Amino acid sequence: MMKHFDKAALSDMDAVARIKLINSISGYKSANLVGTSDSLKQNNLAIVSSVVHIGSDPALLGFFVKAFGERHTLSNILETQVFTINHINKDITFQAHYTSAEFPKSVSEFEQCKLTPQFIEQFDAPFVAESRVKIGLTLADKIDIKLSGTTLIIGYVTHVLLENENYFDSTSGIDLNSAGTICISGLDSYHDVQKFASYEFAQVESVPNF
Repeated sequence: MMKHFDKAALSDMDAVARIKLINSISGYKSANLVGTSDSLKQNNLAIVSSVVHIGSDPALLGFFVKAFGERHTLSNILETQVFTINHINKDITFQAHYTSAEFPKSVSEFEQCKLTPQFIEQFDAPFVAESRVKIGLTLADKIDIKLSGTTLIIGYVTHVLLENENYFDSTSGIDLNSAGTICISGLDSYHDVQKFASYEFAQVESVPNF
């Protein structure tokens, strides 16, 4: 039997149930750790499921953060203008999940969750050493979204680090299965994904007769 939630039903739902529903209806989401430091070199790490492709030329990625309360990730990015995005794999999913706990600013999620900060020259944000696909970004824009009390952070991609050069093929991009990248549904469920098809670039003249 079909289940129908209208606007009134959503408003009347238990708050936790509504959060679970709305956070899962968009489907599978990318699973990443955002690494930042403040000007005093205090490292911060936060799990996010909202990373989105903004553009390829220039190369831009974005993600959403809550704009209210004590937001260490947001304040660090605004302070230093740099951050990292690190794919989560099965080996670090358990630790990555607990970076969402609200540790005080003086406590590093790297230390608490037994993950390793990794730095490269002339870039002040920490990568996650255990991640296999890592991206370094510089702040490009900050867009406040009043409707949801969130902020869209957009960054220029300035570094891409792959643990294995075989993860990339110029004809198909990054092989996420080989890299072991996982995904998230809702707030707390994690999934591995297997590629099942690959098609040619779609053009009007090549559309099949379905």
